[in-house]
Amino acid sequence: MKIMTWIASGLILILTACVGNTTNTEVETSGIATQSTSSSTQTDVVSLKYKNGTNDQNRGDKTGNIRLHGSLPAENGSMLHLYLTEARTKTLIDSAVVDGAAFNFPSVEVSRGFYELILNGKANNKTLIVLNPDERDVNLQFKSSRLGANRTAPDSRENSAAFAYFQLETRNRNEIKTLRKGMRDSPYRKRIEAQVKGKELELVQVQHDMIDKYPGTYFAKYLSWKNPKYPNSQGRFFEDIDPFDNSVVHSLALSDRITEMMKKYSKGEDSGFLACIDIIKAHFEPHNFTLESALYAMLDGFYNTGKEDICQYILDNFIFDEDCGADLSDVIRQRAQGIINLQVGKTPPNFNIDAYGGGKINLMKTVAKNKFTLVMFWASWCHKCEQEVPVLIPLYTQYHAAGFEAIGVSIDQNHTTWANIIEEKGMNYPNVSQLLGWDSPIVKKYKITSTPAYFLLDSKGVIVLKPTRVHEVASFLALNL
Repeated sequence: MKIMTWIASGLILILTACVGNTTNTEVETSGIATQSTSSSTQTDVVSLKYKNGTNDQNRGDKTGNIRLHGSLPAENGSMLHLYLTEARTKTLIDSAVVDGAAFNFPSVEVSRGFYELILNGKANNKTLIVLNPDERDVNLQFKSSRLGANRTAPDSRENSAAFAYFQLETRNRNEIKTLRKGMRDSPYRKRIEAQVKGKELELVQVQHDMIDKYPGTYFAKYLSWKNPKYPNSQGRFFEDIDPFDNSVVHSLALSDRITEMMKKYSKGEDSGFLACIDIIKAHFEPHNFTLESALYAMLDGFYNTGKEDICQYILDNFIFDEDCGADLSDVIRQRAQGIINLQVGKTPPNFNIDAYGGGKINLMKTVAKNKFTLVMFWASWCHKCEQEVPVLIPLYTQYHAAGFEAIGVSIDQNHTTWANIIEEKGMNYPNVSQLLGWDSPIVKKYKITSTPAYFLLDSKGVIVLKPTRVHEVASFLALNL
């Protein structure tokens, strides 16, 4: 089961590389390793992990027109879509037709930051790229129609750096994941922990080396944001991120830094979260553009970890408050409304999705025909779902005639796997899927970050219960049907 936890569990990408018992890298990074990162004693000491990647060439943001083109061995007529990213949100800005294994965006207005290319609207066939008006002509060479596979950027320092770094980062992450698996119940736990530490520091060294190799690039600045300058000072935790630099919004740097601060200083307590929120808000308050991005990143993160009371604090005090939220744009309010609509007492987004067995299921038309409708997000590979489905099936049989409906929304990608599980388990209630996994539009609209996830709606489409287990639905129906 894939669980994309945020603040409370602190799912921060742990970056890795290879290190032995006493390797050269341990010697090279020994200075970094000796500096304490304890949050119990706050200091204003500059972290040895921090390296400034900002200079006069890449300082701040910049907007201008560029040409984006290259080779892509895809079928003629294939569509390549270009998206602007803002943390985990993306906005379509242009499209190009593949013709003769080539594509061309002749003139695109861009700002500094990360963009995403998606082929034929398939969210699982994508790649991140860096666009910067300083590079007026960007030529990308794809070796296959799988965008995330082999690709090069012969004349782009930005993308040469990004492609090389992300490959190393992925390898690092996998190596640390393997080490951590071996740590469980191991008598050599301390030794493995030291190896993990060494690998994390190796990646820091890689970041420093790439900042030196690609000075003046947006990517060098991005790498410097990965490590706070003052990690052991809560009040100065964001000091190295310029609140007037719009380009920070077009990356994951801001949301990652927020996650790191919450994990380090909140202690998992509401008072700690609120203190962090206030510090972050104060840092970005001078500039609404970055402030709105920071507020939404926190709002989204707290919602995804079930801390809706903290969400309400942000909504009431910073977004919809007549004083504090007076200068914010309608965009942040619209995004916030998307989260509000997923709370009990509100109406969630409608959907009209292809159903197993044919036809489509329209949520709002379905709820209007029933007293209560359960929307269950599940996946064939989810172990908890395997435990919950056998409980839901007899519940559905018991209450269906009395006005209870259930709709299974699968997060699978393979139709055969999805269909086989439905048949194998004998799911006697409607099932739908967009077969795009975690990139399914309905998953993003409902902000699903783990499975199973439930929404119980009344006949008007209003959420009356957000249970965590099917037995809670059974108790509700016993009292209300």
